[in-house]
Amino acid sequence: MPTLNGAVVLVTGANGGIGTHFVHQALARGAAKVYATARTPRPWDDERIVPLTLDVTDAASIAAAVTAAPDVTALINNAGAIPPSASLLDVTEEDLRANMETNFFGPVLLARAFAPILAAKPQSTLVDVHSVASWYAFGGIYSASKAAFWSATNSLRLELAPRGVHVTGVHVGYAETPMAAHAEGPKMRPAVLVTKVYDAVEADEHEVIADELTAQVKAALSGPVEALYPELRGTRAPLVSVEE
Repeated sequence: MPTLNGAVVLVTGANGGIGTHFVHQALARGAAKVYATARTPRPWDDERIVPLTLDVTDAASIAAAVTAAPDVTALINNAGAIPPSASLLDVTEEDLRANMETNFFGPVLLARAFAPILAAKPQSTLVDVHSVASWYAFGGIYSASKAAFWSATNSLRLELAPRGVHVTGVHVGYAETPMAAHAEGPKMRPAVLVTKVYDAVEADEHEVIADELTAQVKAALSGPVEALYPELRGTRAPLVSVEE
């Protein structure tokens, strides 16, 4: 069963609100070292935390991270981006592709790059942070990229399990971070979210449904699409009969 005690953890997006808690809580649970990665890493007041430059959209940056962190036993795919527009019809092609690079290709390629390292360590772990947007298309390309990432996590889980790597996928609604400052409604505290994630990892669980909203959306997936998206009802104009 995976454990954080003695683990060497690599956290992407470590400068953010959720990422910072992934770093600190890993140490609180006994991690020996944490690589705190970001495009522009910040200093940390703890010798157990190693700042590491990492751009998940850049192949050379990923390769450099693998070289710099060959002792990783737990990879936390936390980095993500939200496009300036939630409309697939209005977002620019550049932003469309950039969001897929950050939210899908980046974490998948990072997982592929670290897979041999993780597979060589006992009780190793991969954590992929998705979103309720994986199952609910309110975010345009953001939702599409998270849905693709969720699918990739399922594939990675099946491929890595025989190699001894445990994969945990995380689904959550809004958290109290600058990234979700624009959103209304209940928001989860990042510390609570990370506690749930690490509890799930150490309990050998494959999926984290972090809040009630996410649980409701997941349950609704088995119903008709109109139940999940009631705005679809009555959107088509009635046929007009023409009498000659």
